[in-house]
Amino acid sequence: MSTGSPPPSVPTSGKPPPPKLNPVRVPIQEEAVAERTKDFREVLHPYTREEAILEAKRCIQCRRPWCVEACPITQDAREYIRLIAAGDFDGSARVTLRDDPLATSLCKVCYHYCEDACVVKKKGIPIAIRHLKRAALEFGNSDLVYVPSKPKHQRVAIVGGGPAGMMMAWELGVRGYSVTVFEQEGEVGGLMRTIPAYRMTDREIQIDRARYRDLDVTWVDGRKIGREIPIQQLLKDGYLAVFLSIGTSLHRPLGVPGEDLPGVIPALEFLKKLNRGDPVAVGRKIVVVGGGDVAMDAIRSSVRLSPGGDVTLVYRRTKAEMPADPEELLGAEQEGVRFLFLRAPRRVIGAGHVEGLVVQRMELGPPDASGRRTPVPVPDSEETIACDTLIVAVGQRADLDGFDPGLHLHLTSQGWPEGSKPGFATEVPGIFAAGGRSVVYAMGAASQAAEAIDAYLSAKRGESAGPRPDPFGGDHPFTLPAGYTKPIRV
Repeated sequence: MSTGSPPPSVPTSGKPPPPKLNPVRVPIQEEAVAERTKDFREVLHPYTREEAILEAKRCIQCRRPWCVEACPITQDAREYIRLIAAGDFDGSARVTLRDDPLATSLCKVCYHYCEDACVVKKKGIPIAIRHLKRAALEFGNSDLVYVPSKPKHQRVAIVGGGPAGMMMAWELGVRGYSVTVFEQEGEVGGLMRTIPAYRMTDREIQIDRARYRDLDVTWVDGRKIGREIPIQQLLKDGYLAVFLSIGTSLHRPLGVPGEDLPGVIPALEFLKKLNRGDPVAVGRKIVVVGGGDVAMDAIRSSVRLSPGGDVTLVYRRTKAEMPADPEELLGAEQEGVRFLFLRAPRRVIGAGHVEGLVVQRMELGPPDASGRRTPVPVPDSEETIACDTLIVAVGQRADLDGFDPGLHLHLTSQGWPEGSKPGFATEVPGIFAAGGRSVVYAMGAASQAAEAIDAYLSAKRGESAGPRPDPFGGDHPFTLPAGYTKPIRV
């Protein structure tokens, strides 16, 4: 006769039972709103070692790695999370940097598409994958140096030192190519250098770049290819391939009367000055126009520059259509930003300086080519929003001054140029072009273009292209993780 609790069930397959799904995330601590808006201190706090292990143990290690399939650079998040759960932070850091040369930057600013695909999200809060990447680098040995494979004795020029250009330099550098990166600004980083310090500083970019030091990569700053040096001249100078990753560095204006008044500031100019430490003057009534990530950076920076000021964001669609990262939108809401949705700018008014923005109410009509519903003006609905500073963040465009129209570059809806042929090749043999809508998407496009460039140059040597070698000099080239089927692209 048995008494007490029944004996535990014993698996009959010989394999341990799958982990039980835990829907509750280990909280990510944040700087209190009242404190963080006083300056540009970092908002998100890192996990402790113990918190990281506890959070990593929530991962159920899906046989199909949904998180990896959702990542534009196929970062093996499943594996680095497994290693953290086992307390192996050195191994986790190595896996992270094996796939991602900009990991120190991305663990602060990536929009974690992996978390959107996480199975745990179906029952609760997804695994804090980006934050665990940060833990891997902070508690593991991340002072690693990339190792080039056997020199190919072929030179490649990269035009643009943003995330796509830096990714391409890494992809080709570890394959043994001799790479020169031409950057028009004083330092590499591209639009990453417009990201405010409460999210990421330039220090993270420099830490990532330092791991390139043994690769045959030369960085040439302050050189504008196209205007100063024709793109085809690079081919004549001995570069066998050229990769254009020029991004969207130019401001897109509103195109309304009065936009040239003093006090109207392009958002990119505003954010670049902040990052350089240049003085930036704003008033007490600040309006930012736009709904993307640059608009979020501008509005949250304005809160910090004008304590107690009236800070408003104007957007022509609704909150549901905003392309900005939801995490940044929530941060702006917490920090007291006022949102005016379904408003479109019509003109800027002021006598010698901006005094107000006249907007018209909108309503949503049928979807446009992007799938979002088109804003339609409501008749007789104009109103004026008083302001003494107006920051314009309605998009950017590429600076194509000096580039040969014969390249037939395809401009995406968000403004960056791409090659129109497979592998992002252009109409000119040897010239490729790509970019992306976020840091990690730009990196992913560069990886695809790198495979095409490697194949193009391998053919010139009479060889076949292979997979990316182990960037740390090991014997195991890049392979997709077990269970990977196809990429998820949202």
